[in-house]
Amino acid sequence: MLLQMNSCSGFSLKYHPLQHSSSVKTFRLPSTQINGLVNRSQRKKYSVKCSSQSSFSLTNKVGNREDIINRNHKPLNKSTVALALQDGYASKSEEENTLPASFVQVLNKKFDALYRLTRPYTWASIIVGVLSVSLLAVQSPTDLTATYFIEVLKSMVPAIMMNNFVNAINQLSDVAIDKINKPHLPLASGDFSIAEGIAIAIASPMMGVAMGMMLRSPPLVICFIIWWIVGAAYSLDLPLLRWKGSPLMAAVTIIILNGLLLQFPYFVHFQKYVLGRPVLFPKQLLFAAAIMPIFNAAIAFSKDLPDVEGDKEFGLRTLPIILGRERVFSIAVNMLLTAYGAGVVAGATSPFLPCKLVAIIGHSALAALLWRKARTVDLTDPPSMQSFYMFIFKLYYAEFFLMHFVR
Repeated sequence: MLLQMNSCSGFSLKYHPLQHSSSVKTFRLPSTQINGLVNRSQRKKYSVKCSSQSSFSLTNKVGNREDIINRNHKPLNKSTVALALQDGYASKSEEENTLPASFVQVLNKKFDALYRLTRPYTWASIIVGVLSVSLLAVQSPTDLTATYFIEVLKSMVPAIMMNNFVNAINQLSDVAIDKINKPHLPLASGDFSIAEGIAIAIASPMMGVAMGMMLRSPPLVICFIIWWIVGAAYSLDLPLLRWKGSPLMAAVTIIILNGLLLQFPYFVHFQKYVLGRPVLFPKQLLFAAAIMPIFNAAIAFSKDLPDVEGDKEFGLRTLPIILGRERVFSIAVNMLLTAYGAGVVAGATSPFLPCKLVAIIGHSALAALLWRKARTVDLTDPPSMQSFYMFIFKLYYAEFFLMHFVR
């Protein structure tokens, strides 16, 4: 298109934003006539000349205009469109996956907190104890039926529920102390709310007692009710309770919960209510009733070794605070060595040579392992003391196996 303008011609933009009342903007072109084609390949100049006092003329390059267009509006090709579509779908996908991902993260966090609240590693003593005691009632291979093993599993579940209650009520009562001694626990760290902890502490024993009733086993129902009462008395800070503050009552609690309640009630349950036989206590059960309290007392004493600082700050009178860590550690080790000595003697009285050899060699070997482990414990290092505490639990599990050879 051809544009022709005379030098005398002009126009005025009275309301243009670039116009000011006290300024005149004029751009002159050397020639009086513009012959320009609007052609992208040519870089010819054009101008607008204004004769008015308040007018202005604009000079620019056609090529510059295209440069600006090309710079700001790059041509689209297939790859650009594909990337744009891909980005669009990716953004949509990310938005759709945000909620499920966050839900999974929250769920994993809650499961981890539940693990730290219930401490499933303590279930091992229940599983091993119930299975070991149930085998004491077996008199022949024909007793090992599918019904028998189902009854074993059914009786383990309420015991685990009661154990969860003991752990939950203990942590609920010790939130302030655990912030010093064990800040990783869920209530102390805030991963579980107090309300959630209370809900678990209420639901667990109720489910345990209800399952005992469903099994139609009076000894188990009585066992779980005693478990409920003793577990609460150990932790609750009420008059005549809070037994964990007394070294004697703390040891008695551990002996009842981890020892006696897993032995006599469960043996009576399997002997009478599962196999339908009259109750007769075998020698292995009496040996376990005599030796297991020693293991439980050693566990109770060793449990408080890493917690001296926090217990002392909150006024608890645990045995390591009263006697010192070194003396309590020495007492626990000597108690276990005495128990192994009793196991060797009891095994030596067995009339069956294979049982005699297993009992003597087994207890002697475990005593040697205990002595070796005790020499490596650093009483100034909490992880080292915690490792020794967990090692005693392993010795405790092994004793449930060896007691079957004391005949």
